[in-house]
Amino acid sequence: MQIQACEATKAKPFEKSEQLFESLRTELQEKTTLAMNHADLERHIGERGRDLLRQLLQDHLDYRGMGEAMGPVVGSGGVRRTYAQERKRGLATGFGRVAVTRLGYSAHGEESLFPRDAELNLPLDLYSYPLQRMAADEIIKGSFEQAADSLLSRTGTRIPKRQIEGIAAHAAVDFDSFYDDSAGKGVQQGKPTGPLLVMSTDGKGIVMREESLRAKTRQAAATSTHKMTKRLSRGEKDNRKRMAQVAAVYTVAPFVRTAEDVVKDYRAGRSDEEPREKAPRPRPENKRVWASVAKEPGEVIEKMLHDALRRDPEHAKRWVVLVDGNAKQISLVRNAAKRHGVEVTIIMDVIHVLEYLWSAGIALHGGENRMTERWVNEHLLGILRGQSSSVAAGMRRSATLRGMKASERKSIDACAKYLLNHREYLRYDLYLASGYPIATGVIEGACRYLVKDRMDITGARWGLETAEAVLKLRALRTSGDLDAYWSFHERAEYFRNHLDQYQSTPPATLLPVKTRSAKFMRLVN
Repeated sequence: MQIQACEATKAKPFEKSEQLFESLRTELQEKTTLAMNHADLERHIGERGRDLLRQLLQDHLDYRGMGEAMGPVVGSGGVRRTYAQERKRGLATGFGRVAVTRLGYSAHGEESLFPRDAELNLPLDLYSYPLQRMAADEIIKGSFEQAADSLLSRTGTRIPKRQIEGIAAHAAVDFDSFYDDSAGKGVQQGKPTGPLLVMSTDGKGIVMREESLRAKTRQAAATSTHKMTKRLSRGEKDNRKRMAQVAAVYTVAPFVRTAEDVVKDYRAGRSDEEPREKAPRPRPENKRVWASVAKEPGEVIEKMLHDALRRDPEHAKRWVVLVDGNAKQISLVRNAAKRHGVEVTIIMDVIHVLEYLWSAGIALHGGENRMTERWVNEHLLGILRGQSSSVAAGMRRSATLRGMKASERKSIDACAKYLLNHREYLRYDLYLASGYPIATGVIEGACRYLVKDRMDITGARWGLETAEAVLKLRALRTSGDLDAYWSFHERAEYFRNHLDQYQSTPPATLLPVKTRSAKFMRLVN
């Protein structure tokens, strides 16, 4: 195969870069720069240095040439591309915008193929993968407007807000594949981990645009009326939120304690408490947290079980699931465990139990005072000793003996009902003796820093695709997997955008490269 073209070898392929460097070096010896302080000097070199780096990239791309194929160019449908035409495309990078000149191989009725694009793994859109990664880092931290301003400051490239939203959506497209793939588990293999495999899940609402609400919420929003126009009255809901299901999986070493230890920890910080030396608490290992506002809760919980199975396929660890009392979530966890044939210990979060106890204590003793606190501590101690049913019966009996009206004892009856309905998951005496965690601090923290801190920005109204993408990117960063994911994502992009377009593999291109003056060339067999 020959290509009919006029060829001209470039004598000094990096001449423009050398000229820029010499110009910068000359500037740094002039009086104006010698008079600069270090800050102005650093800024000046940064701006001019970015121009130099952009030119180096441009000169290198020009030096590599247009990518003359060294073999047949055959598409995935088996059609050979026999015509070659010079085409240009732009590429926005962290140094600035460059132009890529390459040969497009075509046939009648078929899309052109660009072997050089495959060799460079060019994205289909304008923005390079390193620039997309910079955008992802900024999207994780703050609003899209802030991301645009930060990228402009760092790269000199202004990316419109809508484009940044699109980058976010595409950047997260391989999230599920990454964690499903054997190379993308995000879990260190071969490293010994604690004998407890802990899971936890909870929901957190996100304010959405109307079209992104679930059907029932959207219907409620359309039919709801409010007493005031500027704010909600007590008990009213705005029906603008869609629940994101949050999940966490990690391993940890047992931490054996007594009921008295837990109560003392709860009282820690009180001025009348003597300081005591605490045993170091084991830290969670290989912790992964994530959230989804697009998937149903059952799908997220199923993924949570899958992640646990990848970590412990032989079921050698003791599996613990921490919940907050949501009946639907508990049912989903139990059903998922049954499907996979695994035994899990479901534990009710002790902090939620405390909230009920405080409400009951205030109803009995009239406010947050020392008597109420003493009552809460005593009843908490009983619950931690495995006596939740007795505690429930005792507080109801106290309310009856006091002759309290139904409205007065409402919080007491609610607490007693909660304890009785969930007594199966309140066997804290056994949990503490086994060293199991009894609080959902990990998932509560995840709801805050994974969801609330970013998604609850004042005035934000989220579309479903964008919200899901931002949650995924934040989850990758929080779980420490973003670097590994980005490598995985770039490889996946190569397969999607380039390798899948060819019958076998993209043909190698001619190197070393000569620049070609012909604007149109035809392959001759």
